[in-house]
Amino acid sequence: MKKVFALISMALVATWSVFAQDTQDAVAEAAAALSAAEDVPEVVEKPKYWNTTLLTNINFGQSWLFHWAAGGYNTVSLTGNVDAQTNYAKDKMIWNNRLQLDYGGMYSADKPIFQKTKDRIYFESKWGYETPIRHLSYSAFLDFKTQFGDNYDYKTPTDLQFANHPGDEPAAWREAAKDNLKSGLFSPAYINIGLGVLWTPAPWFSLNVAPLAGGVVIVSNPLLRNTYGMDALRYDTDGTTVLEYKAFRPELGAQIKADASWVINDAFSYTTQVAAFYNYLKPTVEPRITWDNKVFWKLAKFFALTLSTNLIYDPLVKLTDKDGNLLNAGTKNEGKGVQFKEFLEFGFTYTIAHKH
Repeated sequence: MKKVFALISMALVATWSVFAQDTQDAVAEAAAALSAAEDVPEVVEKPKYWNTTLLTNINFGQSWLFHWAAGGYNTVSLTGNVDAQTNYAKDKMIWNNRLQLDYGGMYSADKPIFQKTKDRIYFESKWGYETPIRHLSYSAFLDFKTQFGDNYDYKTPTDLQFANHPGDEPAAWREAAKDNLKSGLFSPAYINIGLGVLWTPAPWFSLNVAPLAGGVVIVSNPLLRNTYGMDALRYDTDGTTVLEYKAFRPELGAQIKADASWVINDAFSYTTQVAAFYNYLKPTVEPRITWDNKVFWKLAKFFALTLSTNLIYDPLVKLTDKDGNLLNAGTKNEGKGVQFKEFLEFGFTYTIAHKH
């Protein structure tokens, strides 16, 4: 019996020794793992200062009439626009950039040519650095505006123009349009820079006041320089007074620009911008005013409704009526008026957003 008890005791002691050794080994391994973990540096997410978005829209429209008693014409329209933004924010500095491209037109059976309805290039860059005053920053800006190509006011060709192009009606329309050129690439183009202060009392609103703003108006096509109020050189040739209009007009003045943007949700937003420029070099001329609006309503994942408007009042631009006569002819406001364009479009949309 004593031998059995001794054997049992020896077995228990051996088992306890093995268990104790395993426990010590486990504790040692855990301590080593904990020590190694303490040596691993904490992963810190890299700050992201850039926020980039790209919004694209393609809109298509079509109408087809067959024995339609009320009359009308078959039409096809296609327009597209790109709205790209890349904004930088770090500490007290911001730098916002935006490029808007719009282009499109339509074909109508009554005018067998492609007629442009949208044509716009607009780039703006805005820099700001916070001052000690709350919501106020030092600011500088640059903006550029023009269009892609020639735009015409299409008039019905004369009998002679039709006769010059027998069997080629589109060619007759294009010939008639040459006499009604309205704009073109760099005709006009507006380049502006300025220094001032930026007030941002709320995330959705900003007001930029630039008492020192300058730039240049460019009209590369000589046929359009008088229309856009370019300065003229006057000289005599064989007793005849000749006016030669300049391609560049420098400007120096003050500009006020207000921007507002309301994002109701991921599907609906409204942005507006109004700007006024007063030219110190032409103190008797009223300020040039522009006002742009855009309503974006995403109806489904890839389809949206867009309403956009553009308003311009430029007292140096000479406007005409549908018959080609100057507006307010014979008055002190001859040629002056408000330009307005509106688009309501439905089509395919796609957005890309990225932070880095």
